[in-house]
Amino acid sequence: MLPVTHALPPSVAVLAGGVGAARFLRALFDVVDQRGVTAIVNTADDTVFHGLHVSPDIDTVVYSTAGAIDPERGWGLAGESWRAMEAIGRYASVGATTWFNLGDQDLATHLWRTDQLRKGRLLHEVTADLARSWGLSANIIPVTNDPLATFVQTVDGELAFQEYFVRRRHDVAVSSVRFAGIEKAQVAPGVLEALDAADVIVIAPSNPIVSIGPILGVAGIREALTDRRKQVVAISPIIAGAALKGPADRMMTELGFDASVVGVARLYRDIAATLVVDTADESLRSAVFDAGMHCVVTETVMSKPGVGASLVRAVMNSVVQPGM
Repeated sequence: MLPVTHALPPSVAVLAGGVGAARFLRALFDVVDQRGVTAIVNTADDTVFHGLHVSPDIDTVVYSTAGAIDPERGWGLAGESWRAMEAIGRYASVGATTWFNLGDQDLATHLWRTDQLRKGRLLHEVTADLARSWGLSANIIPVTNDPLATFVQTVDGELAFQEYFVRRRHDVAVSSVRFAGIEKAQVAPGVLEALDAADVIVIAPSNPIVSIGPILGVAGIREALTDRRKQVVAISPIIAGAALKGPADRMMTELGFDASVVGVARLYRDIAATLVVDTADESLRSAVFDAGMHCVVTETVMSKPGVGASLVRAVMNSVVQPGM
């Protein structure tokens, strides 16, 4: 573990969704004492499968930062088995869902979460217990306890996000996105307090449309970021015009945004002062500045040894100082 240095602020809030955010958080925990970290996690991917409440982004964050994630898939647990799903296949002819797989160990998380929610506990309470059970001391908070769901409009009609992402392998063009329940969703306890107290607020390298978008849509969050814009640093999930994983680049293009670091800057410029981009996009530094954001160039592909720690340090040191 790298030593904590005085150059790094003690309190960090991260807007998180999906694999990119989970990898950044794991790197962050190697540099900053995780007791000072709050991850505010997207819940618009949450759904019910096999009668169980599944929170994909929360679980990916927890499993990754606990060192238990399947390294090849980037989701689910390492050393997983699939006997329960194989058994469910017996009932496919009578309507059982077989395209969404939950591993045998992973099922325990969903069984427990569902039981707790049915007993009247709130998602943020259950998530806090989940994180502690995996040995984490960071504050992992769902953005809201209220129902929130992403739907995408395609040529085949409107699809729930998991049907688009998993069943259709995000291989269908999207013409619009909506977040059902966003008008009534209230922030979970602790979210706004974490944003107000943080020395640095990081928008993780997640899909800006369907991972960060729902977080920003919950009442009070965009305003909180705008008020603290100089302390907000975004990491581009787009590198040389493409996403490392998932459909972020295609989705941005399909929805009329520029699938580049400049397009990311245009999406975030009102809520973040700084954009961190990969060295592959160094030539676009001035274009990012013209789009309204400071630009920091560093390696961002965290699959390479040492990149995660250097990225964390670059993010922490890039906060716009008062008067700039």
